[in-house]
Amino acid sequence: MDRYGARTGTPALPFCHAKLKAEKPRRYYPRELRRLGDYLRKRRLDLGLLQKQAAQQIGVNYKTLYGWETNRTSPVLRFIPQIIGFLGYVPSIGPQPKTLGEQIAARRWVLGLSREALATQFGVDPSTVADWEKGRNRPTEKSLETIEAFFWEMDTGYRS
Repeated sequence: MDRYGARTGTPALPFCHAKLKAEKPRRYYPRELRRLGDYLRKRRLDLGLLQKQAAQQIGVNYKTLYGWETNRTSPVLRFIPQIIGFLGYVPSIGPQPKTLGEQIAARRWVLGLSREALATQFGVDPSTVADWEKGRNRPTEKSLETIEAFFWEMDTGYRS
């Protein structure tokens, strides 16, 4: 017996020999996927990577990834293609684009292009792209053909 009167070396309940087994809870696993940071954290944890390792794959500093995962900061547009590559799919954050303007904005986001870069591709002013995205103006028939050809090339990798 020890100094408190308890027996040493014997279990608290000598007749109970059950062992409980359970998976260790994922303390930092996101409960729901609403923001891009939630998708990043889930993917990183599913792969069993440290933030430093995942950040290297994306091409950023681990502190940057930490900011994204905690939803304290949002990724700069130019990193979106690398993030999508890391995830392996385009995450659905927000409602599905319905209008042509919303579709243009969504595709521009997936490609990591600024309005200026997209406007250069289409041969229009950046304010014209902004007007399309916000639904203030519709593209002309010629612009629509250019937009469709550009997105088709981006999807297929085929240049005519």
